[in-house]
Amino acid sequence: QVQLAESGGGYVQAGGSLRLSCTVSGDTFSDYAVGWFRQAPGKDREFVSAITVSGEGTWYKDSVKGRFTISRDNAKNTVYLQMNSLKPEDTAVYYCNAQRSATTYWGQGTQVTVSS
Repeated sequence: QVQLAESGGGYVQAGGSLRLSCTVSGDTFSDYAVGWFRQAPGKDREFVSAITVSGEGTWYKDSVKGRFTISRDNAKNTVYLQMNSLKPEDTAVYYCNAQRSATTYWGQGTQVTVSS
């Protein structure tokens, strides 16, 4: 059974930084593309960033480009999301998503709160 565990969320003032981690267990991590999504109160879940199996391809939501960086360490079965220059509108629960072919797994989420 594949399991995803997010960590690194917390409370930070605007302009601050956090690094989220997503650790995948139960299968060959290097076979999975991984993404981050977020859901703010009263809003739909939205895409934030993603990284390919090799790590050479990355994608970002326009509003986080230049502030967030996604990376992966296949030796540690972990994907990171470095978030800098955080804004109050980044406040949300952040979810990790791992995908291989038509199979997708989700983590439980980690709360990020940015105060103004």
